[in-house]
Amino acid sequence: MIHVAQAIIVEGKYDKIKLSSLLDAVILTTNGFHIFHDAEKMALIRYYAKTTGIIILTDSDTAGFRIRNYLKGAVHDGKLFHVYIPDIYGKERRKLKPSAEGKLGVEGIDKNALLAALEKAGVLTDEIPEKTDPITRYDLYELGLSGGADSKSKRKALQKRLHLPDLLSTASLLEVLNTMMTKTELCRILDELSSGAE
Repeated sequence: MIHVAQAIIVEGKYDKIKLSSLLDAVILTTNGFHIFHDAEKMALIRYYAKTTGIIILTDSDTAGFRIRNYLKGAVHDGKLFHVYIPDIYGKERRKLKPSAEGKLGVEGIDKNALLAALEKAGVLTDEIPEKTDPITRYDLYELGLSGGADSKSKRKALQKRLHLPDLLSTASLLEVLNTMMTKTELCRILDELSSGAE
């Protein structure tokens, strides 16, 4: 697995599955044009742009460029890297017929071509950080961040402390926390919050 420090933005779940088999990275999907109306996902994308930076890796067709341009206009702060896949004509194996423009999307591109595109953009590194002590859904429950009477206020306080978007769902918060810290570090921050330390 190759580590990529930036969060990668792709169009759909099959693109995410393809990249997940090659890369150790945070991968977010736009769900096609749904991103135009998804305030929570956009807040998350903007957060990653300001912290790790984001890589936009959409298909090379008209729809892919429309999504890319939307993201480019919607993300004002932080680092944004554009990775472009080559125009390769064909049909993805899971589809009955080619796309409207006949081009392969991210999911259909050969892995070497994908890695070459990422390398060309200068975003590949050999370092793979050890992921120990991950935070689980059960941990959020145990720590009072979900399933309790005041869980929402505790989450909001944590999000404010970490400069995270207000709109994050519990599931999105869990994903982000696992990219930022270990369970031990989370417990320390929650202890500081409960004792009123800044």
